[in-house]
Amino acid sequence: MASYDVAIVGGGVVGSATAYYLKKLGYTGSVAIIERDTSWQSGCTARSCGGLRQQFSTPENIALSKFGVTVVKNLKEEFGPEADAAFREQGYLILATASGMPVLEENHAVQIAHGAHNVLLKGDALAARFPWLNADGLAGGCFGLSGEGWVDPYSLAALFRKAAMARGVALIQGEVAGLRRDGARISGLDLASGESLICGTLVNAAGTGAGRLAALAGIALPVGPRKRYVYVLDCPAATEALHKAPLTVEPGGVYFRPEGRNFICGLSPEEHEEPEVFDWEVDYAWFEERIWGRLAERVPLFEAVKVISAWTGHYDYNALDQNAVIGPHPEIANFLFANGYSGHGLQQGPASGNAIAELILHGGYRTIDLTRFGYERILNNAPLFEKNVI
Repeated sequence: MASYDVAIVGGGVVGSATAYYLKKLGYTGSVAIIERDTSWQSGCTARSCGGLRQQFSTPENIALSKFGVTVVKNLKEEFGPEADAAFREQGYLILATASGMPVLEENHAVQIAHGAHNVLLKGDALAARFPWLNADGLAGGCFGLSGEGWVDPYSLAALFRKAAMARGVALIQGEVAGLRRDGARISGLDLASGESLICGTLVNAAGTGAGRLAALAGIALPVGPRKRYVYVLDCPAATEALHKAPLTVEPGGVYFRPEGRNFICGLSPEEHEEPEVFDWEVDYAWFEERIWGRLAERVPLFEAVKVISAWTGHYDYNALDQNAVIGPHPEIANFLFANGYSGHGLQQGPASGNAIAELILHGGYRTIDLTRFGYERILNNAPLFEKNVI
């Protein structure tokens, strides 16, 4: 029976970054990543939009994303001269009406206080900066001047995974079917193939499967899949300025951003509208009925667009408060969480992996204090809400 000092369930950016930073920070024990889909096509990472932003309401989220941006801007130093994740630093633009402006201003103040580089634009300044924008009914917008944009998520995750494997981390293809718990410790795991592994520490980086994995240990974790659609648009009338647009979020939640010669867009549903079937089928009526009109109203050039393709992704959604759960279980100390990012996992994966590595190596956080993101708030039903979920 194979034995590993650290077993990481989930090989997306969170799990791969955890393995990488363990080795980078000097961990000498054996490490394995267990991943059911080694085509890397269906996880949260590969199907994300690759966004990087500091426009959050929670200081920890700002810090997590700032760490990720620093990594992305220094990929060649971190991973070698060929490393590239196609970072486009075009910013985020979060728009607000008069009723939403107080929250936008409050969030902006938190962001500036924690080192984000953005600016509030109002009235003529907003319209002048973005001539493709219909500013009617808008009170203002918050625009990221630097450190915001998007990357190719597949490439970023692959850099961490390959670098971890180059440092001796094992990759095991398989699906966890059971956990062996001896009192206050996890002693091993059983795979659906019939193979069993012994582990010293278990890291739950299982994405949408995080809640199911925790349940195998008798732990309640309110993290599961939420279905999201991303539509690819052709807009023949698009100007050069529109192709240089930031990722823009209108007050109702519709977002868009440039993607090569095209654009992508989407809208997260309200709680009562959430799809109940977590397959990979795209609902094109969602675009026609809920997105297109609002998009064209805010960006008149989008009045004539064509959906040329689309895909479905699944958020690893934390139903308590849409913030990540990071750190050890208070009673099962060798079971560590890195879950529930609710759409932020790609940008927060590098810092989360570093944080979990610090916990394993040092028994505490050294870079970012993520104590408030611990599992205790799940136990106590004490949500720490993030106001800026897209």
